[in-house]
Amino acid sequence: MAWRGVHNALLVGRLHEIGVDENERNLRNKVSRVKLTAGFLLQCLTAIGVQQLQLD
Repeated sequence: MAWRGVHNALLVGRLHEIGVDENERNLRNKVSRVKLTAGFLLQCLTAIGVQQLQLD
């Protein structure tokens, strides 16, 4: 999986930088099972540098 070119291992590192304790296996499981909370999704978007989100 890659969001904006950020693979799981890098995303886990970036999440750690913003204070979110996550590991690669749990991240992969959450995404594959679509078990993402809105809060966790926002944390991931923050970690990968999304500054603006447009919903149509």
